[in-house]
Amino acid sequence: MDFKDVIRTIPDYPKPGIMFRDITTLLGNPRAFRRAVDEMVQPYAGVRVDKVAGLEARGFILGGAVAHQLSTGFVPIRKKGKLPFTVLGEDYALEYGQDRVEIHTDAIGKGDHVLLVDDLIATGGTALAGIRLMERAGAKIIGCSFVIDLPELGGADRLRASGHKVHALVAFEGH
Repeated sequence: MDFKDVIRTIPDYPKPGIMFRDITTLLGNPRAFRRAVDEMVQPYAGVRVDKVAGLEARGFILGGAVAHQLSTGFVPIRKKGKLPFTVLGEDYALEYGQDRVEIHTDAIGKGDHVLLVDDLIATGGTALAGIRLMERAGAKIIGCSFVIDLPELGGADRLRASGHKVHALVAFEGH
């Protein structure tokens, strides 16, 4: 299956010059969704995975399905102020300003092997913040799995340069 055939591209969204890669069409196609989850899980079959962590929000959908397939727990990495219990947070830079991701303090145990999941890797800022956050909680990041890589934005290369394995199902040139 060519995932490019089931991912909708919306030109000039959210601003002119951006090609938005919309995975809702993939999620709505039962065969494509199943295949995507299977291909995200495959590199980690037989590997110790204690938790799957998904970045808000589409990473929740994919990460939950991946965690189910791997028979492991799921950790939501949320935007600031969304979690009801005591949190551990990590700030990261945006193009204009800062943002923050958080997890519950009891979401990850020391030494847990964690797989990070999201729909797309662009510049890598959010993924790196999630990785730093989980590592501060004591996790060992065993890999990062995405449906889409936007290689010219350099996020996957940033993750690899920081010593993390990256797996993406499809790459789209141009963003």
